[in-house]
Amino acid sequence: MCGINGIIYSGKSGRTVDTDVLVRMRDILHHRGPDETGIFAEKNVGLGHRRLSIVDLESGQQPMFNADRSSVIVYNGEVYNHSDYRQELKEKGYIYQSHCDTEAILHLYEEFGADCVHKLRGMFAFAIWNKDKNELFIARDRFGVKPLYYVLDGDGSFFFASEIKALLEAKAVKPELNYNALPDQLANHGTSCDETLFAGIKRLLPGHFLIWKDGEIRLEKYWDLEFEPKHEDRSDVEFVEEWLEIFRKSVELRLMSDVPLGMFLSGGIDSSAIAAMMAGMVDGPIKTFSVGFAEREANEFEFARIASRAFKTDHHEIVISPDEFFAKLPDLVWHEDEPLGFEASIPLYFVSKLAEKHVKVVLTGEGSDEILGGYGRYAKALSLLGYGEKYESYTPRFLRNAVRSGVGTLPNSVNRKLKRTFLTLDANIEDLYFDNFAIFSKSRQAELLSDDAKALIEDANPYRHLHKWLAATDAKDLLDKLLYADTKTYLHELLMKQDQMSMAASIESRVPFLDHKLVEFTAKLPRRMKIRGGNTKWILREAMKGILPGEILERPKMGFPVPLGRWLRNEYRHIVNEYVLSNRTSARGIFNPDQVETLVASHNSGEDHTTRLFRLINIEIWHRRFIDGEVN
Repeated sequence: MCGINGIIYSGKSGRTVDTDVLVRMRDILHHRGPDETGIFAEKNVGLGHRRLSIVDLESGQQPMFNADRSSVIVYNGEVYNHSDYRQELKEKGYIYQSHCDTEAILHLYEEFGADCVHKLRGMFAFAIWNKDKNELFIARDRFGVKPLYYVLDGDGSFFFASEIKALLEAKAVKPELNYNALPDQLANHGTSCDETLFAGIKRLLPGHFLIWKDGEIRLEKYWDLEFEPKHEDRSDVEFVEEWLEIFRKSVELRLMSDVPLGMFLSGGIDSSAIAAMMAGMVDGPIKTFSVGFAEREANEFEFARIASRAFKTDHHEIVISPDEFFAKLPDLVWHEDEPLGFEASIPLYFVSKLAEKHVKVVLTGEGSDEILGGYGRYAKALSLLGYGEKYESYTPRFLRNAVRSGVGTLPNSVNRKLKRTFLTLDANIEDLYFDNFAIFSKSRQAELLSDDAKALIEDANPYRHLHKWLAATDAKDLLDKLLYADTKTYLHELLMKQDQMSMAASIESRVPFLDHKLVEFTAKLPRRMKIRGGNTKWILREAMKGILPGEILERPKMGFPVPLGRWLRNEYRHIVNEYVLSNRTSARGIFNPDQVETLVASHNSGEDHTTRLFRLINIEIWHRRFIDGEVN
């Protein structure tokens, strides 16, 4: 795991690379690679690298050149199948100077050009400067496990980096709010396409590569998740056996390391399944790490300990206080570069710091829910959409309108629930899924955003990109459509949380559930293998029968419990006062102060607006750190 950065000035600019700027870009990413540094600078081109040494510790320094020094690479990630190509490439005349995956990628690029990405199994973001062609080739892994951001300025000069802060350090753009990204940010935990909250800064989308040449860029999608045609139907047992074998191989591949390795263990089925696979593959006890809060309902230690005992792990725990939670929040917004999408980002950082004392690599359970239908909202949406279509087919419009009006007269406790069903919402994906499970729905945003902010937003629909993703999938089954959309959007924000919080502690995190061969196999399974009856992730549960303890197999999904709502309502109300209600926040003119005050009052009176308040708190902290330039 590393940090990469680069500058390529166009001929039109007439500029040469200032190594001081290149080094500042690189070194602001110190946390991503504290072990080694390197730069390459030649006329108008510069590349920087910070290394967290994981594989081939003695060699593998970057930037790395090919034999005739016509190409040079900087790379962040791990390609687990790199040794598969070693003999083939040697037979074709390529000379290896190391045993690391970086060199394998460089040789694969020499041999196959842009098609090299199809050979790679793992997580990666890399850039290769080809002197002969005078072009830059950059690529990002299929799911976006590793981040990559870029700026193309007005004269065609190009800047890229693992984190946005490095682009700001190079003054590639002036830090300004991208108003067009606001609706997306407010609704969906983050942006849903290549936009960021910074005007002028984009991210390379997962499964894409980019070529810069002569001041222009070409973007190309090299991979997509396909759901059709489905696998030839076979017995449940056969499906489970094949799925388990691919999963086992995925875990085994991610044990590639020359440094100590462990895993995050929550006690849920995902992390426990990884622990079960690892237990039979490593010598000695696995080092496992868990995090929680003092409040009993806000930690999963009981279940993590059950899994630890079952697989005889060397288990470590950390308890976070609310003081620690809030004290670290501004610093973690800086690490994330954008407002934190999830309350669980903070405990993830603390468990990463705990792990960093013992290991340099951890395996985590991210991705299982998005490939196997693990979230409760999937089953709810399928049910609501199914019943809603029937309701609209058999019930005349005038009667539906009467029911809709009648719902508004019911007591609040009933009204709030029915307002999220087909009795008041149209039976389509936007209303019953996207908007229904948004942080700030379209109607809430219409009230929340000020007139001045609305005037600066070109398209107020926060789901416009989600609709584009839906139009792009080959999925026919409704569940598959929802999984595809979330794989392209919601999952990306989870992966950024995972990457940036673990890298803030200088450790590498790996995600076995997102091995592309496992995901491709899973996508083409029939719905019954993902959701069946009241059971989500059905095939995983079946695969783990007789392997995981019953308490873990049978427990309901919790998410990561953070007692934030109670804190903000009581002893930490001053956090809301400072970041949501203060004159400084209101003076930005983004939000309607009356609506903000109403939201806070509603939360204080007992309604749950935790996620909405957390979003507003984060947006204000982001402004102070990046737009105002405030340093803690």
